[in-house]
Amino acid sequence: MSEISPNDETATPPEAEPIRGATELPAVRENIELHTDDGLTLVGELSLPESGHIAATLVTLHPLPTAGGFMDSHIIRKAAARLPALADVAVLRFNFRGVTSPRGTSEGSFGEGTLEELDLAAAMDFVRERELPHVWLLGWSFGTEVTLKYGLQHPITGAILLSPPLHRATADDVAAWAGNDRRLVAVIPELDDYLRPAEAAERFSSVPELEFVAVEGGKHLWVGETQTYRVLTEVVERLNPVVLPLPRTWPPESPSVV
Repeated sequence: MSEISPNDETATPPEAEPIRGATELPAVRENIELHTDDGLTLVGELSLPESGHIAATLVTLHPLPTAGGFMDSHIIRKAAARLPALADVAVLRFNFRGVTSPRGTSEGSFGEGTLEELDLAAAMDFVRERELPHVWLLGWSFGTEVTLKYGLQHPITGAILLSPPLHRATADDVAAWAGNDRRLVAVIPELDDYLRPAEAAERFSSVPELEFVAVEGGKHLWVGETQTYRVLTEVVERLNPVVLPLPRTWPPESPSVV
Protein backbone atom coordinates (compact mmCIF):
# COMPACT_ATOMS: atom_id res chain seq x y z
CA MET A 1 0.00 0.00 0.00
CA SER A 2 1.41 3.38 -0.98
CA GLU A 3 1.75 6.05 1.69
CA ILE A 4 -0.28 9.27 1.49
CA SER A 5 1.87 12.37 1.31
CA PRO A 6 1.20 14.98 4.03
CA ASN A 7 0.61 17.39 1.16
CA ASP A 8 -1.99 15.18 -0.51
CA GLU A 9 -5.27 17.07 -0.52
CA THR A 10 -7.11 13.78 0.01
CA ALA A 11 -5.34 13.14 3.32
CA THR A 12 -7.50 13.49 6.41
CA PRO A 13 -6.24 16.41 8.53
CA PRO A 14 -5.35 15.55 12.12
CA GLU A 15 -8.07 16.18 14.66
CA ALA A 16 -7.51 19.25 16.80
CA GLU A 17 -6.76 18.52 20.46
CA PRO A 18 -6.89 20.92 23.43
CA ILE A 19 -3.57 22.45 24.46
CA ARG A 20 -2.87 21.25 28.01
CA GLY A 21 -0.11 21.62 30.56
CA ALA A 22 2.07 18.89 29.09
CA THR A 23 1.51 19.86 25.45
CA GLU A 24 4.70 20.39 23.45
CA LEU A 25 4.07 21.88 20.03
CA PRO A 26 6.42 21.58 17.03
CA ALA A 27 9.65 23.59 17.13
CA VAL A 28 13.32 23.26 16.29
CA ARG A 29 14.85 22.58 19.72
CA GLU A 30 18.54 22.64 20.49
CA ASN A 31 20.36 21.94 23.74
CA ILE A 32 22.80 24.80 24.17
CA GLU A 33 25.54 25.97 26.54
CA LEU A 34 26.25 29.49 27.73
CA HIS A 35 29.66 30.64 28.91
CA THR A 36 30.04 33.31 31.58
CA ASP A 37 32.86 35.80 31.98
CA ASP A 38 33.84 34.13 35.26
CA GLY A 39 34.42 30.80 33.53
CA LEU A 40 31.21 28.88 34.14
CA THR A 41 29.18 26.81 31.69
CA LEU A 42 25.40 27.10 31.96
CA VAL A 43 22.99 24.66 30.33
CA GLY A 44 19.89 25.64 28.40
CA GLU A 45 17.66 25.16 25.38
CA LEU A 46 16.85 27.25 22.33
CA SER A 47 13.45 26.67 20.71
CA LEU A 48 12.87 28.15 17.24
CA PRO A 49 9.81 28.28 14.97
CA GLU A 50 9.83 25.46 12.44
CA SER A 51 8.85 27.97 9.76
CA GLY A 52 12.17 29.75 10.11
CA HIS A 53 10.40 33.09 10.60
CA ILE A 54 11.24 34.66 13.97
CA ALA A 55 9.00 37.59 14.87
CA ALA A 56 10.74 38.16 18.20
CA THR A 57 12.98 36.48 20.77
CA LEU A 58 12.17 35.76 24.41
CA VAL A 59 15.02 35.26 26.90
CA THR A 60 13.56 33.75 30.06
CA LEU A 61 14.89 34.17 33.60
CA HIS A 62 13.51 31.65 36.04
CA PRO A 63 12.30 31.90 39.67
CA LEU A 64 14.45 31.62 42.82
CA PRO A 65 16.84 28.66 42.65
CA THR A 66 16.77 28.10 46.41
CA ALA A 67 12.97 27.73 46.24
CA GLY A 68 12.98 25.25 43.36
CA GLY A 69 13.11 27.64 40.39
CA PHE A 70 14.75 26.33 37.23
CA MET A 71 14.45 26.42 33.46
CA ASP A 72 11.52 23.99 33.64
CA SER A 73 9.45 26.17 35.98
CA HIS A 74 6.08 25.70 34.35
CA ILE A 75 5.40 29.08 32.73
CA ILE A 76 8.87 29.13 31.20
CA ARG A 77 8.62 25.52 30.06
CA LYS A 78 5.22 26.21 28.48
CA ALA A 79 6.46 29.34 26.75
CA ALA A 80 9.19 27.27 25.11
CA ALA A 81 6.74 24.46 24.33
CA ARG A 82 4.11 26.66 22.68
CA LEU A 83 5.26 30.07 21.50
CA PRO A 84 7.52 29.01 18.62
CA ALA A 85 4.53 27.30 16.99
CA LEU A 86 1.75 29.65 18.09
CA ALA A 87 3.48 33.02 17.74
CA ASP A 88 6.72 32.65 15.72
CA VAL A 89 8.67 33.49 18.88
CA ALA A 90 12.13 32.07 19.60
CA VAL A 91 12.52 31.10 23.26
CA LEU A 92 15.81 30.79 25.12
CA ARG A 93 15.66 29.22 28.57
CA PHE A 94 18.55 28.21 30.78
CA ASN A 95 19.50 27.30 34.33
CA PHE A 96 21.14 30.01 36.38
CA ARG A 97 24.47 29.06 37.96
CA GLY A 98 24.27 26.08 40.33
CA VAL A 99 20.80 25.04 39.14
CA THR A 100 19.85 21.52 38.02
CA SER A 101 17.04 20.40 35.71
CA PRO A 102 16.50 17.40 33.43
CA ARG A 103 18.63 19.28 30.86
CA GLY A 104 21.58 19.15 33.26
CA THR A 105 23.36 21.27 35.86
CA SER A 106 24.82 24.73 35.36
CA GLU A 107 28.23 25.14 36.96
CA GLY A 108 28.80 27.34 40.00
CA SER A 109 26.54 28.12 42.93
CA PHE A 110 23.72 30.52 43.71
CA GLY A 111 24.92 34.10 43.30
CA GLU A 112 22.31 35.82 45.52
CA GLY A 113 21.02 37.79 42.52
CA THR A 114 24.40 39.48 42.02
CA LEU A 115 26.52 36.97 40.11
CA GLU A 116 23.49 36.19 37.96
CA GLU A 117 24.37 39.45 36.19
CA LEU A 118 27.04 37.37 34.44
CA ASP A 119 24.53 34.64 33.58
CA LEU A 120 22.25 37.13 31.85
CA ALA A 121 25.23 38.59 29.99
CA ALA A 122 26.17 35.10 28.77
CA ALA A 123 22.62 34.57 27.47
CA MET A 124 22.69 37.90 25.67
CA ASP A 125 26.08 37.08 24.13
CA PHE A 126 24.53 33.90 22.77
CA VAL A 127 21.55 35.80 21.37
CA ARG A 128 23.86 38.24 19.63
CA GLU A 129 26.01 35.46 18.18
CA ARG A 130 22.92 33.75 16.76
CA GLU A 131 21.60 37.09 15.46
CA LEU A 132 18.19 36.54 17.05
CA PRO A 133 15.90 39.55 16.49
CA HIS A 134 13.74 41.82 18.66
CA VAL A 135 14.86 40.52 22.04
CA TRP A 136 12.62 40.67 25.12
CA LEU A 137 13.43 39.51 28.63
CA LEU A 138 10.82 37.57 30.59
CA GLY A 139 11.65 37.43 34.28
CA TRP A 140 9.52 35.50 36.74
CA SER A 141 9.80 36.25 40.48
CA PHE A 142 13.58 36.11 41.18
CA GLY A 143 14.09 36.45 37.44
CA THR A 144 12.46 39.89 37.60
CA GLU A 145 15.11 41.05 40.07
CA VAL A 146 17.90 40.08 37.64
CA THR A 147 15.95 41.75 34.84
CA LEU A 148 15.42 45.03 36.69
CA LYS A 149 18.99 45.25 37.98
CA TYR A 150 20.87 44.26 34.83
CA GLY A 151 18.52 44.24 31.84
CA LEU A 152 19.31 47.80 30.78
CA GLN A 153 22.93 46.81 30.13
CA HIS A 154 21.79 44.97 27.01
CA PRO A 155 20.22 45.82 23.63
CA ILE A 156 16.67 44.66 24.28
CA THR A 157 13.30 45.80 22.98
CA GLY A 158 11.76 45.47 26.41
CA ALA A 159 11.20 43.37 29.50
CA ILE A 160 8.21 41.63 31.04
CA LEU A 161 8.12 41.23 34.80
CA LEU A 162 5.99 38.32 35.98
CA SER A 163 5.13 38.42 39.71
CA PRO A 164 7.95 40.81 40.70
CA PRO A 165 8.61 40.61 44.47
CA LEU A 166 10.96 43.64 44.52
CA HIS A 167 13.07 42.07 47.24
CA ARG A 168 16.52 42.57 45.71
CA ALA A 169 15.74 45.24 43.13
CA THR A 170 15.98 48.69 44.71
CA ALA A 171 13.94 51.82 44.05
CA ASP A 172 16.89 53.11 42.02
CA ASP A 173 16.93 49.92 39.93
CA VAL A 174 13.27 50.46 39.10
CA ALA A 175 13.59 54.20 38.41
CA ALA A 176 16.43 53.56 35.95
CA TRP A 177 13.85 52.21 33.49
CA ALA A 178 12.11 55.59 33.21
CA GLY A 179 12.66 57.78 30.17
CA ASN A 180 14.32 55.30 27.83
CA ASP A 181 13.09 53.45 24.77
CA ARG A 182 13.06 49.97 26.36
CA ARG A 183 9.50 48.96 27.21
CA LEU A 184 8.75 47.65 30.68
CA VAL A 185 5.68 45.53 31.45
CA ALA A 186 4.69 44.42 34.95
CA VAL A 187 2.17 41.58 35.24
CA ILE A 188 0.93 41.61 38.83
CA PRO A 189 -1.30 38.88 40.27
CA GLU A 190 -4.22 40.12 42.37
CA LEU A 191 -3.46 37.47 45.03
CA ASP A 192 0.34 37.53 44.89
CA ASP A 193 2.24 36.27 47.93
CA TYR A 194 4.74 39.15 47.86
CA LEU A 195 3.59 42.19 45.88
CA ARG A 196 -0.06 42.91 45.07
CA PRO A 197 -1.35 45.47 42.56
CA ALA A 198 -1.92 48.44 44.89
CA GLU A 199 1.57 48.29 46.39
CA ALA A 200 3.09 47.46 43.01
CA ALA A 201 1.52 50.56 41.43
CA GLU A 202 3.13 52.68 44.13
CA ARG A 203 6.55 51.06 43.91
CA PHE A 204 6.65 51.32 40.12
CA SER A 205 5.34 54.90 40.06
CA SER A 206 8.82 56.18 39.17
CA VAL A 207 8.39 54.67 35.69
CA PRO A 208 5.48 56.54 34.07
CA GLU A 209 5.91 54.56 30.84
CA LEU A 210 5.32 51.26 32.63
CA GLU A 211 2.68 48.97 31.11
CA PHE A 212 0.90 47.83 34.26
CA VAL A 213 -1.23 44.67 34.09
CA ALA A 214 -3.18 43.63 37.19
CA VAL A 215 -4.57 40.12 36.78
CA GLU A 216 -7.79 39.44 38.65
CA GLY A 217 -7.57 36.15 40.52
CA GLY A 218 -3.92 35.71 39.58
CA LYS A 219 -1.47 34.08 41.98
CA HIS A 220 2.31 34.16 42.23
CA LEU A 221 2.79 30.70 40.72
CA TRP A 222 0.19 31.08 37.93
CA VAL A 223 -1.04 27.51 38.35
CA GLY A 224 -3.64 26.15 35.93
CA GLU A 225 -4.31 26.50 32.22
CA THR A 226 -6.45 29.65 32.62
CA GLN A 227 -3.61 31.55 34.28
CA THR A 228 -1.01 30.11 31.89
CA TYR A 229 -3.06 31.23 28.89
CA ARG A 230 -3.38 34.74 30.35
CA VAL A 231 0.36 35.06 30.95
CA LEU A 232 1.30 33.81 27.49
CA THR A 233 -1.28 36.14 25.95
CA GLU A 234 0.30 39.12 27.75
CA VAL A 235 3.70 38.04 26.42
CA VAL A 236 2.51 37.67 22.82
CA GLU A 237 0.60 40.97 23.05
CA ARG A 238 4.03 42.63 23.25
CA LEU A 239 6.11 40.37 20.99
CA ASN A 240 3.77 39.53 18.09
CA PRO A 241 0.21 40.75 18.69
CA VAL A 242 -1.00 40.06 15.14
CA VAL A 243 -1.33 36.34 15.97
CA LEU A 244 -3.76 36.90 18.86
CA PRO A 245 -5.91 35.36 20.15
CA LEU A 246 -3.71 32.35 20.84
CA PRO A 247 -5.27 29.07 19.71
CA ARG A 248 -6.47 26.75 22.45
CA THR A 249 -6.14 23.66 20.27
CA TRP A 250 -3.52 22.10 18.03
CA PRO A 251 -3.67 22.11 15.12
CA PRO A 252 -5.56 25.41 15.35
CA GLU A 253 -9.17 25.06 14.35
CA SER A 254 -9.93 26.78 11.04
CA PRO A 255 -12.70 29.39 11.08
CA SER A 256 -15.96 28.20 9.63
CA VAL A 257 -16.62 29.20 6.02
CA VAL A 258 -20.09 30.68 5.53
